[in-house]
Amino acid sequence: MTAAATQQRTITLAHSPDSDDAFMFYALATNKIDTGDLEFEHVLKDIQMLNEQARQGIYDVTAISFHAYAYIADKYALLPHGASIGDNYGPVVVANEDLDPAELSQITVAVPGTLTSAFLALRIFNPDFKYEVVPFDQIIEAVIEGRCDAGLLIHEGQLFYHNLGLHKVLDLGEWWHEHTNGLPLPMGGNAIRRDLGTETIKEVSGLLKESIQYSLDNREDALQYAMQFARDMDPALADRFVAMWVNDLTLDYGERGREAVQRLLVEGHERGIIPHSVDVEFVE
Repeated sequence: MTAAATQQRTITLAHSPDSDDAFMFYALATNKIDTGDLEFEHVLKDIQMLNEQARQGIYDVTAISFHAYAYIADKYALLPHGASIGDNYGPVVVANEDLDPAELSQITVAVPGTLTSAFLALRIFNPDFKYEVVPFDQIIEAVIEGRCDAGLLIHEGQLFYHNLGLHKVLDLGEWWHEHTNGLPLPMGGNAIRRDLGTETIKEVSGLLKESIQYSLDNREDALQYAMQFARDMDPALADRFVAMWVNDLTLDYGERGREAVQRLLVEGHERGIIPHSVDVEFVE
């Protein structure tokens, strides 16, 4: 066998340091599956940073917000596996007091980044609110301390904000489900660089699906691994959070999931939030 035939190729795989992503990539990160001549180098970064770096095409495979895909579609295609999609639930706007969603135009909302899908969905719901970008894990604190009137929660805070005395203003997943006659709300997915070539893209896609399936089949072990990224959540809450964002739609978007991604980006363009139309292309 020649040296070339045995040479490993390194694929940079960037994702956020969250329990749901850790659960999804458990098998790849801990060598539970055979990756052949591909070796995966995991890079952990905040989703806002990943969205910005994807515009520069830095990583071979990267987790992105679907909103960000509008600006990287020339460099990346969407992998059919690994999406975070909320079916009649999603990011939540919270405040210190009961507010009507119609009042959003009069207040300042802490948001986790302007390229996040949550921000795009909230802009589609109400294009007029004032906002301040705050790191996602500091948004609850910003609301409680009164630095912002409300906050847009995209991670674990969706499950325990009420324990801190905060009130739900709007669940964007519930609104979107009603607004679109039953579509789920797509938050983020995995994109792969087009210049890797058809064969490598196909190979990576298959391995990603295998990794997600492995975690679903070995849920207890994968969840135990993911707990180190769960930011002090108790195991029951972490399990609930992972179940929300790693499910059948994660294994494959299906027609509903694909339609939902296209609909989100079309509406973003129609409302003038995204300056150009976006043709969503999935790796087959």
